[in-house]
Amino acid sequence: MSMDQKQIREHIFSVIINKVEEQDEGKRLEALNEFMAVTGTAGNATEQVASLIPPLMHDLYMKWITMFIDRLLETVPVKNIELLCDGSDDNNAALVLAYIMFLESAKMEKQIDEDLKQHGLAASGNNDLGDLAANYIRAQMSKIAQQSSDDEEVAGNC
Repeated sequence: MSMDQKQIREHIFSVIINKVEEQDEGKRLEALNEFMAVTGTAGNATEQVASLIPPLMHDLYMKWITMFIDRLLETVPVKNIELLCDGSDDNNAALVLAYIMFLESAKMEKQIDEDLKQHGLAASGNNDLGDLAANYIRAQMSKIAQQSSDDEEVAGNC
């Protein structure tokens, strides 16, 4: 199997975007409410953050996933990346975990904060909502990482 960079980009993008956006609206609101309860956020912040996250998330996920793919292609030989693009559950999980590890880097932590603050300021004039959204995204990414890791362990035990 030989893939060009465009095919690699499309495959990795598809795998990651499908994983991070797979929640339906009910699950998303439930996760937001759960997060708000754990963090002690009161009032109508859930609705405010919920209103920020749908338009914000897709655009920012696209940006961050593209940054991840760019960095991956800069640092890993294409032939090695091709091995991860075979469509298997294990390799898809490995791509998602690598993406989450990328998001957890110091550089990306700063980028995420900047992007969310910029969006929060533009959307509501309230910087605290950008911080809240950043914390929510980190919590969701951790949950996705744990699920991917659990799925990989289950697959490996079969």
